[in-house]
Amino acid sequence: MACNTLIEILKSCNANLGGIVKFYIGNGDAIDRDAATITNGVITAADLVSGAGPFVEFEFNPNTSNYTETSNIDLATGSTFYTGVITLQLTRREATKRQNLLLISSGQPELTIFVKDSNGLYWAFGIDDDKVYLTGNEGGSGQAKSDLNGYTLTFTTESATPAYVINEAVVEGLL
Repeated sequence: MACNTLIEILKSCNANLGGIVKFYIGNGDAIDRDAATITNGVITAADLVSGAGPFVEFEFNPNTSNYTETSNIDLATGSTFYTGVITLQLTRREATKRQNLLLISSGQPELTIFVKDSNGLYWAFGIDDDKVYLTGNEGGSGQAKSDLNGYTLTFTTESATPAYVINEAVVEGLL
């Protein structure tokens, strides 16, 4: 007996581009999940939890940052979960960035992240109970003049569901 009905996946006729172009980060419980409207994997309405701070943008250079999402399927136990990894490269090491990065690493706070991909879609990570964490911060001066002087941040989440698409108007309302 099949558990799910299969649905066809058609080839898209739209252009397809890699990479991300926007990155927003908020406190882990910033979104009121119970009041959010999610239809077919798309968040069409959401509000901030009362007293939660707004989402903030981290700016970065083009063609330097991305996200991956891996499904982890164990046939023996029947479990499936998704690991999301967002890599963000920030140029130039400086005191202000150092201090801001301490805020998202000290005490390993739970985070919620929105990214806009190069195709214009926003993706929401950390909406359900499984939040996002900063799991790596690597950086330095580089060696050659063309090397990165800056930070490479790695954010990770493990969730029962893949990242949600979130409407641009919803993101703008949460900023």
